[in-house]
Amino acid sequence: MAQVTLRKVSKSYDQHVQAVKGIDLDIADEEFVVLVGPSGCGKTTTLRMIAGLEEITGGEITIAGEVVNDIPPRDRDIAMVFQNYALYPHMTVFDNMAFGLKLRKFAKDEIRRRVDEAARILDIGELLARKPKALSGGQRQRVAMGRAIVRHPKVFLFDEPLSNLDAKLRVQMRTEIKKVHQTVRTTTVYVTHDQVEAMTLADRVVVMNRGVIEQVGPPQELYHSPATRFVAGFIGSPAMNFIPCRIQGRGNELALRLADNLSFPLPPERTQRYGAYTDREMLLGLRPEHLTELKDQARPNMVRLDSRLDVTEPMGMEILVHFRINGTAVCGRVDPSVRAIAGETLPMSADLNHMHLIDPETDRVL
Repeated sequence: MAQVTLRKVSKSYDQHVQAVKGIDLDIADEEFVVLVGPSGCGKTTTLRMIAGLEEITGGEITIAGEVVNDIPPRDRDIAMVFQNYALYPHMTVFDNMAFGLKLRKFAKDEIRRRVDEAARILDIGELLARKPKALSGGQRQRVAMGRAIVRHPKVFLFDEPLSNLDAKLRVQMRTEIKKVHQTVRTTTVYVTHDQVEAMTLADRVVVMNRGVIEQVGPPQELYHSPATRFVAGFIGSPAMNFIPCRIQGRGNELALRLADNLSFPLPPERTQRYGAYTDREMLLGLRPEHLTELKDQARPNMVRLDSRLDVTEPMGMEILVHFRINGTAVCGRVDPSVRAIAGETLPMSADLNHMHLIDPETDRVL
C-alpha cells in the first residue's frame, strides 16, 4: 500500500518567502491526484518535497506509512517524470528506460522483461533501438514515462509533463497517461497549471493558491460546488462570471438585484440559505453555459435577460457571446444556430438553478 500523507507541511526560503503554508493532504493507494493552480501557488514545491528534492521547513511527509522527511530521494521508492524529458541523447530508448535498473544491478533478463512490458503498455516497442533525436516530442515523453514505469515504484510524480507539447499532442498524451494509470495502478501525484488537464486526469483535484490548499475533491464536485471564489473562477473555461448583486426582500420572497432596472426572484429553495445576507453587496456566480439564448421560460428559475452583445466568438459547436451587466463584463454560451451579432440585442436567459452566491468579504461560496 502506497498512501502519501502530508501533515502541516511548509516550505520557507527565508522569513519573507513562504512557498507552502502548513498544508494537510491524504492521497490514497492507487489514487491519481492532480495539484493545480497558477504560477507561484506552491504546487511544484509540494511535489518536490514529496520527491525529496526540496527539504521541508516544517511538518511531516509519509509514504506507505514511513516518515520520509530525512530519507534521500533515491531511497523513497518514487519515480518522477519531468517537463523536459531528461533523456540521455547518446543512449537508445531501451538503454534510457533500462538505465535506472542497471544502476540497481537488476539481472539482464529482468531488465528486458520490464522494459518490454513498459514498451507494450506505451506502444513504443518499435522505438527501442532509436535514439531520442529520432523521436517526436510525444514519443520522448512516452520514453520518459516508460523509464518511470520499469522501476515499479510506490509513487509516480509528474511535474507538468505535457507543457512542451503542442495542443493536439497534449490532448493525445492526456489520454495516454490516463490509460497507463488504469493499467499500472500506482499512486500518482501530477502537477499542472492547466485546469483542463486536472479535470480530465484526476480522481481528485487539489486546487492551490498562494501556498495553501483552497479545496480538494473530485473534478465534478469542484466544478459544480466550488468552496471559494478562487476555485469557482479557476476551474472551468471560460471562467465563471462574477456579477455584483444585492439580495433584497420582496414580500415573503427574496429578489436578486443586479442593477436598478434588473432584478429576478430568487429560487425559493435558496431563500433560507441566503436570507441572512439581505441588503448586503454580494457576487452572483454564473458559468457561461448557464447564460444562454432565450429558452423555455416555463422551466423553474429560468429568467429573461436581454443583452446587447459586445463581441461574439464562433467556436463551431457553440458561440461565445460577450456583453455587460451594469458595467460588468460577462460571457455566455449560445447555440451556433442563434443569430448572434455584435452590436445587436440578443434575448437570453439565466439559469438560476446553477447560481452561486459569494461573500466578497471572505470570498467564500455560500
